[in-house]
Parts: sequence; structure tokens; C-alpha cells
Amino acid sequence: MTSPAAPPGTRPVAVVGPTATGKTALAVELALELGGEVVNADALQLYRGMDIGTAKATEAERRGVPHHLLDVLDVTETASVAAYQRDARAEIERLLAAGRIPVLTGGSGLYVQAVLDDLRFPGTDPGVRARLEAEAAEAGTPALYTRLSERDPAAAAAILPTNTRRIVRALEVIEITGEPFSANLPKPGPARYDTVVVGVDRTPEELDERVNERVRRMFAAGLVDEVRALLERGLREGKTASRALGYQQVLAELDGEGDFEAAAAATAQATRRFVRKQRSWFRRDKRIHWYDGAETGLAARVLDTLGR
Repeated sequence: MTSPAAPPGTRPVAVVGPTATGKTALAVELALELGGEVVNADALQLYRGMDIGTAKATEAERRGVPHHLLDVLDVTETASVAAYQRDARAEIERLLAAGRIPVLTGGSGLYVQAVLDDLRFPGTDPGVRARLEAEAAEAGTPALYTRLSERDPAAAAAILPTNTRRIVRALEVIEITGEPFSANLPKPGPARYDTVVVGVDRTPEELDERVNERVRRMFAAGLVDEVRALLERGLREGKTASRALGYQQVLAELDGEGDFEAAAAATAQATRRFVRKQRSWFRRDKRIHWYDGAETGLAARVLDTLGR
């Protein structure tokens, strides 16, 4: 399938990379310079009311730039990559038709990939999935990973041996479609809409410090109160929202000792681990033009790459 091309002079830009690198500020600056609008690619910023814990840009930080696909889900709803793919592509195509530059930004690697590549999402079979989940619980994840390695080595190579959810999903797709799960993975090639993909990263040491400071600011800004308010809106029932970093740690302390300093420490630790996973994910994509987020005049350098 051929990816749609952007009209001349309106190539979209994607700003990606790990948490706390400075993607949001760069995306806003690029949108201002290019006459563009920001399209969110952070799965958790889709949720209404999850503002502090997701570091959602404030109105002041948005600097008048329209932002899309923020605050579109209730915390009781489950985020869907397939639904996001549909909605984000529709938004990008609307902006392109209007002569505006879409600036896609976020650290949810699969969500970005779903927009830029021809990623397919086969249906599900609750019965098959339940059986596989039961097998994983009884026989252990390694046994299912071995089965996946035998049936679809390419898929197994792309999935961590400890990721039970993705292993179960891959085996489910194999069973219900009769084809390898890897057949649904995107093939290397130009990004959809001829998008320029910009990566922002920092040294691991600097990023650890930024994560620690970000978490400290979140708790100081009222993350615990935000979680309490979201409980009244059904946060516990939300399969995706309740597991978000920061939110799950606060929930655990609300149910336990109420030690929110411990919750902050656990959040920072989990976020640092998540940053390493994000870096590993994005570094596999050879289309990304990487920049140091600490560099002075970063937006100007990126604009040079774009020929602006």
C-alpha cells in the first residue's frame, strides 16, 4: 500500500523521543515557525483530567498553538491504538488539506508508528485470549514465548520475552488469522505523508535528573489531589488510565500507608526505567534525525534540517 504524500511545502513533522527530553517545547516552537498545529501522540494525554501526572502542556506552554487529540477520553475508557491511528490520520489529513503543518509529538512509540507506518490491527477473540492468558498464568510466560519463537521467529525477536501481554496478543493473532503476527508489522520505508521524523534525547545522567525533578514538581503541583478527583470519575475502572506511571503509585499509597514520598520515589524509578525502554524503541527507527535536547538553538537547527 502506497502512503499518501503531503502537498508540496506541507510535509508533516514528528517530534519523538523519551520522556522529559523537551519534545513539547520543541514541537510548539516548530509549529509557531512553520505555521502548524500540534497533534498529540502521548497515549495518556488522551485522557481528560490526567494533566499533572502526564505533564500535559498548559495553555501558557501551548503559546496559542492549537493542540489536537488531547482530552478526548474518559478515564474509564481503554485507549486503543487502532482508534488513535484512525483519528490522528484524519486530523493530519485535515490539517494538510488546510495548508497547515501537522507537528505530531509524543513518546508513545507504537502510537507514532501507527500513524507513520501501515500498521494493521487484526481483530480479537476474547475466548482465545482468555485461554492463552490462563496458559501464561499456569505454564509461565517463557513457555508461551518459546511457542511464539517456533511459530513466528520475527515476531518473537521484536517482543521482550517478559512481555506477557504482547506475547499473548501475538499468539492470539496467529491463531485467529492463520498468518504470522509479524505479517502485521510495518515494513521499513518512507514515513507516511513523507513526514520528517525528529528525535530528541539527552545523556542518561541528565535525563535521570530531569525525570527526578519532573516527578518532584508533579507531586508538589498536586498529583495526589488530581488522583483523588479522578477516583470520583472512575479511575479504578480504567484499565489504561489506572496503570499510568504516577497514578498507579499514588493509588497504591491511597490504598496502603499513605506514604506519598514513597510514591514519588517509586514513580521516579519506574519512569527512569520507562525512559530506557522508549530510547530503545525509537533508536530502532533509522528514519529519525536525532538532536541533543540540551543544545542551544535546537529549533533553529531542526528548521535547517527541514530547509526552512
